[in-house]
Amino acid sequence: MHSKEDLMSEPRRDFIKGTVATAAAAALASTAPRVWAAGSDAPEKKEVKIGFIPLTDCASVVMASVLKLDEKYGVKIIPSKEASWAGVRDKLVNGELDMAHVLYGLIYGVHLGVSGPKKDMAVLMTLNNNGQAITLSKKLADKGAVDGASLAKLMKSEKREYSFAQTFPTGTHAMWLYYWMATYGINPMADAKIITVPPPQMVANMRVGNMDGYCVGEPWGHRAIMDGIGITAVTTQDIWKDHPEKVLGTTADFVKKNPNTARAVTMAVLEAGRWIDAGLQNKMKMAETIADKSYVNTGVDAINQRILGRYQNGLGKTWDDPNHMKFFNDGAVSFPYLSDGMWFLTQHKRWGLLK
Repeated sequence: MHSKEDLMSEPRRDFIKGTVATAAAAALASTAPRVWAAGSDAPEKKEVKIGFIPLTDCASVVMASVLKLDEKYGVKIIPSKEASWAGVRDKLVNGELDMAHVLYGLIYGVHLGVSGPKKDMAVLMTLNNNGQAITLSKKLADKGAVDGASLAKLMKSEKREYSFAQTFPTGTHAMWLYYWMATYGINPMADAKIITVPPPQMVANMRVGNMDGYCVGEPWGHRAIMDGIGITAVTTQDIWKDHPEKVLGTTADFVKKNPNTARAVTMAVLEAGRWIDAGLQNKMKMAETIADKSYVNTGVDAINQRILGRYQNGLGKTWDDPNHMKFFNDGAVSFPYLSDGMWFLTQHKRWGLLK
């Protein structure tokens, strides 16, 4: 796939930017009378419960709380560790969570009613770009399936049921997996069995032979290599450089009722993302913090290599990847591009999730 820049012509990009800017200005203007009539832009809700899944890319939400950047903006972020994306969806919809570190495609799925209950949703910002991977089992690698082309070849010659896991039916990992498989002539809907597995359970499921491959966020790609049970067939940034990944998501109702709170939390998380990307020391501190059992619950060494762009594929190849996980990247990460959303919708339609 191409970079965002390649996907759009200059006039179209300017038009989309203009449209998004106009929409954003209109949204802020529509909240203005309520916000400033009382002469205050103080957050309406002081404590904000934000759900997250144990993944490296929950870091900006966690660090906004740990570094107390939230206090600067008059809110207190309460990170809430969740077990699965389906659980995050349900708690967002019923109001148990105010916001969440969440899959881009999950928010669209709920908004359109194609991944559970239909409810108007809001994307406040993109949390990160890049940093996911497609893992193939060591057993497949031993038979020569180490990338898309060799996987397709093996699946043609050795007929059986092949199982691949993603993390949520309309989510990013499902889309990266399907897009990649289809590139090599494998129809994910017809040629394989696709299962849904929560990110922290991927490695354990592969260890007992429940799947041939999976697509998930770090550190669960690198963990499979460390544990000797899988190899990295491709990174998602090699499929689409600087692709959007998780977002700060909430319901449209929450934003309407709490516009100042939504702005304050966005500012705090934005600042945390900027802090992470500012240098090596900050990234190492972030890795140490989120490796803790209250967050990702894994060894620091499972996290810190790939956030610095130090990759290995589990087959002896090592490389420095300049397109590793980014949390700010001079603001390019955070902007919720309309074209990103449109890409997810085209893929949802392609795979029969949208009529």
